[in-house]
Amino acid sequence: MTTNLEYLEQNDPAVFAALRGEENRQRMGIELIPSENYTFPEVLATLGSVFTNKYSEGYPGRRYYGGQEFTDQIETLARDRAKEVFRCEHANVQPLSGSAMNQAVYLGLLEPGDTILAMDLSHGGHLTHGAPVSHMGKIFNFERYVTNPVDGSIDFDKVREDALKYRPKMILAGYTSYPRDLDYAAFVSIAEEVGAISMTDASHFGGLVAGGAMKNPFDFGFDVVTTTTHKSLRGPRGGMILCKKEFAKKIDKSVFPGLQGGPHMNAVAGIATTLLNAQGQEFKDYARQVLLNAKALAAGFIERQASLVTGGTDNHMMVIDTSISYGIDGRVAEELLDQASITTNKQIIPDDPNPPLRPSGIRIGTPAATARGMREADMEKLAGWIHICLSNPEDEAKITSIKGEVEEFCQQFPVPGLE
Repeated sequence: MTTNLEYLEQNDPAVFAALRGEENRQRMGIELIPSENYTFPEVLATLGSVFTNKYSEGYPGRRYYGGQEFTDQIETLARDRAKEVFRCEHANVQPLSGSAMNQAVYLGLLEPGDTILAMDLSHGGHLTHGAPVSHMGKIFNFERYVTNPVDGSIDFDKVREDALKYRPKMILAGYTSYPRDLDYAAFVSIAEEVGAISMTDASHFGGLVAGGAMKNPFDFGFDVVTTTTHKSLRGPRGGMILCKKEFAKKIDKSVFPGLQGGPHMNAVAGIATTLLNAQGQEFKDYARQVLLNAKALAAGFIERQASLVTGGTDNHMMVIDTSISYGIDGRVAEELLDQASITTNKQIIPDDPNPPLRPSGIRIGTPAATARGMREADMEKLAGWIHICLSNPEDEAKITSIKGEVEEFCQQFPVPGLE
């Protein structure tokens, strides 16, 4: 019987070749972008399943099309498992992406022009946390708090002062490039004082919360928590909105029909099986190892005198100021490491004087490397290779030599789903 991949090879050899090329790139290189990971093999199975054929506008028991017996089953499983894993009262698993889930929260719980207090983009916030170039930054009035670049601390006296001054309808915690943990109790206290909704965007660290390696915002009284389902959770690309029961109806109505139509049921099936995995001891061990590896990798850079934004890490990521450490911008650093089969991403640093496409740093994380089985001793090797590459930007022979070492090293660690 002809397999689906064989059909693809026969009918579109160009796409098939690109697919095989990407598989080889993932096998032979080290993935260190904090927002990327290797999903579970069973999730790959759901994404290529017949659930991709089915429209399921609405919610379980209230669909607009027929034939929903099994889609209702998987969405109910996903919602129930999300509530159990994150210890929350309600879960919506339909958002198509992280940006869409955050937009659904703002549009569902606030009015255009309302004020949201959130982390500044260059200090670690996300585009959807009110960056002026984003649509949300135009629809809502975002005021921004900043961090101390030396140690990453947040001045909560200043956050409280701003909250009393601006009277935001929402206070938003969470980040996309912030290497420290958050004081959830302080955020909730300020939100309650000014009557604001408290929200955490846990997209980057949702899997670490699920695995018990990082604190759960709901344990501190947060109203809403959003998280992507890939990144550290290792599921399909998508988003989840988790909230207290009092916000459930507005959230669901905002997602559908407010912002999107039919959910991607193949991804919902993948979310369901991901959340089952997240309940197991193996995933809990994985989450803890992500943090151990990040600490070890950060220590390797600090030992080599590299300048880390905030001076280290409390989570799965770190940001290296390559302009100070190596005299090159983040774009050059990213490209150099690509040549050595080490994948990172260029990254702005707090109050970066450089433009976004040529920022002053690179962002590095350990979820994907950990998913392949790498441990603390391997992080020391990675720090050494990265340091050599960035210290010798003109030495092609040295970078080529590192590439060979990296690719030989990677053969010890199979990529999940590609063994």
